[in-house]
Amino acid sequence: MVGKKSGKALLREEGLARTDNGMKQTSWPEVPMINQKNYYTDYMKRDEQILSFRLRDDDNREKMIKNAKDKDRALARTGNTDVPLITTAEGDLEDEDASASDGFDASKIIVIHPGSQNLRIGFASDALPKSLPMTIATKWPLTESEEYEARPKRQKLDTSPDQQFGEEFSKKVTKLSNELKLDMRANKRKVQQNSKELVVNYNRRTEPEKILEHNDPLRIEWTDISKDDPNDNSSYFCGMQALRIPDDSVPKYRLFWPLQSGVFNENEKDYNNPEHLFGDLDSIIEHALRNELGLKRSVEWEEYSCVWVIPDLYDKRYVEQVLDMCMTSFEFKQITFIQESLAATYGAGYSSACIVDIGAQKTSMCCVEDGMCIEDSRINLKYGGYDVTEAFIKMMLADHFPYQDINLKRRYDFLLAEELKINFCTMNQAEISVQLYNFHLRAPNQPTRKYQFKCYDEVILALYGFFDPSLFDNSEKLAGRRRLIDRSYNSYEADIPDDPTSSAQLEILTTIKPSLATTANGFANGNSIADIGTPSKEKSNPLNFLSRMDSEANGASRVTSAAGSPAPEGANTPIPSGPFVQGANGTNGGSPGPSGGMFQFGGGSHNSGTPIPAGMFVDQHQRTQKDFAIERDSVLPIAPLDTAIIACITHAAKLDEKKARDFFGGIMVIGGGAKTPGLGPYLEEKLKARRPDLAEKILVGTSPREMDGQVVVWKGASVFGRMKTHESWIGQHEYERLRSRALYHKLVWHY
Repeated sequence: MVGKKSGKALLREEGLARTDNGMKQTSWPEVPMINQKNYYTDYMKRDEQILSFRLRDDDNREKMIKNAKDKDRALARTGNTDVPLITTAEGDLEDEDASASDGFDASKIIVIHPGSQNLRIGFASDALPKSLPMTIATKWPLTESEEYEARPKRQKLDTSPDQQFGEEFSKKVTKLSNELKLDMRANKRKVQQNSKELVVNYNRRTEPEKILEHNDPLRIEWTDISKDDPNDNSSYFCGMQALRIPDDSVPKYRLFWPLQSGVFNENEKDYNNPEHLFGDLDSIIEHALRNELGLKRSVEWEEYSCVWVIPDLYDKRYVEQVLDMCMTSFEFKQITFIQESLAATYGAGYSSACIVDIGAQKTSMCCVEDGMCIEDSRINLKYGGYDVTEAFIKMMLADHFPYQDINLKRRYDFLLAEELKINFCTMNQAEISVQLYNFHLRAPNQPTRKYQFKCYDEVILALYGFFDPSLFDNSEKLAGRRRLIDRSYNSYEADIPDDPTSSAQLEILTTIKPSLATTANGFANGNSIADIGTPSKEKSNPLNFLSRMDSEANGASRVTSAAGSPAPEGANTPIPSGPFVQGANGTNGGSPGPSGGMFQFGGGSHNSGTPIPAGMFVDQHQRTQKDFAIERDSVLPIAPLDTAIIACITHAAKLDEKKARDFFGGIMVIGGGAKTPGLGPYLEEKLKARRPDLAEKILVGTSPREMDGQVVVWKGASVFGRMKTHESWIGQHEYERLRSRALYHKLVWHY
């Protein structure tokens, strides 16, 4: 009987057997078939499968078991078989979910709102926070006044005071002064013709009056450093104690401000390593905990929870560093984060509003709707109250201010300049007249000097910088940026930055530097907005200021778009928009893009006819997202305040007219700048002039119930900390397992 042949033998006989070496027929990757076993699974698709939520459920389960055991012990002691009902202090039955919030005490919650110039800290049960300057003084070979050039910067020291800041600044002030006079005449207000001469002639001949220390009832108590060990370099002073250290002290101390514009990376030029920067922030918070809140012993801190306020457009490195500091250095029980604009709505009691926060070094705005910040509406401008102080002092010095040696880098001069701005600057035209004022200069180891001076329109022209930022000195605001702390990158794609972005902020930057309108390698600029750089013919949009930014000063110009120029016929390479020349204030002083418009502060002109050297530019379509982020960080975001607010609301409304009307009718100005008299009505008039179609709807107000605009954010954060509904607390147990990854699941917004 003939045996049955195998299939391989038959194939071999027929010549169909495989004789190759098993190499793949193609280099293309082979996509395996879908595993139907796992195709319909819900793995990692439910909250209970995420570690953060599992840990939360485990904690709640442990609390329920603890409460049940406590009830059993209470029954065993009393011998009563009836289960006692848990009631509140008023005798009402306690809510079923109350067991999950056992131990909740507002006095055990610390609310921290750090700013560029001031730190506000307090318990959630307090009515108002404690405020102290956000600075630290340590031993240093030179003081800050010796190490840096005097501010405001004098360009020419050997000329008269009215020429020491340069001809360009003088022309700018003269132009603003003439515009103010025309506006006052239009409003039927009296304008003095020889006001400038009256002010200069009086200030030139006035002499200070010396007052002995024992005759000065408001003399300053300077910080006593005599008890400090000169050989101990670890000693430091924080807050007002640091500002009150004499500049001629022995040993010398230097002030450090760890936060600039609300984050780390704006002030890296003052530090040599990131550990020094992080250590200063740690020391300031520790000083506030021990001296302002009375928590002297560090073992008490682990019983407290923390609410930390962060900017709307934050850096993830900053948030992660704060998380590490609070959970490792201070060992708080738990921590949560809240954005400034969202906290402001909580503090004011609004459900939706357009928040405009004018701080010391930044002005931020964001639209909030139904308890969430609209991501694409966030804008962060790099000017604030300090720039107004510097511009005001420059104008006073140009008018022969009697105290010509003022230097904002000196501690007592800085405090004096802030006091002068608060007392005299206003936006009310009715208060503009030649008036006589006085101030007292109190310097360490010197008798008090009383100065008398006159001023006219300087008190209002300095505030015009909010609507014409070229008045401010913007030359050093990007110095040292990203020198120590790099931006955050995606965990899976190491070359893709993942810091939050905003289409409204990108529109501000694009108008300053048009080359940013081109996306990187076809990606949208982090906001799914890829059509900004695409020139197209569209309907006129009254909310879009990009299309009309060049119409006022350069109406006859050929450049009508912020995007790059289209390629000529027969060319394969698109023509770039032109060389970007860094201006004196960090903007495109010589850009061939739109000039003379509302964002052009460098006084440049079109250079479209200039030949461009080969190899000078990188093809826009070859840029990676990392290159795009680097280029975006090199542009200083400054824009007129009213224009930025319109851009913020435009991107928040997304062409919804009803939503735009609601936001225009709910603009709330907060921060230290909100305390300027007359700023709200003036801003409202500027917005009505730009949007006459919504003139009846536009309303600019301040925080309600006569609340101080500087503390409304802190107050809202304290309200957020007392809420039992949100589950954004990050505890020690979660931090030990997940570290900064817990932020993705615990924050109340998309991180």
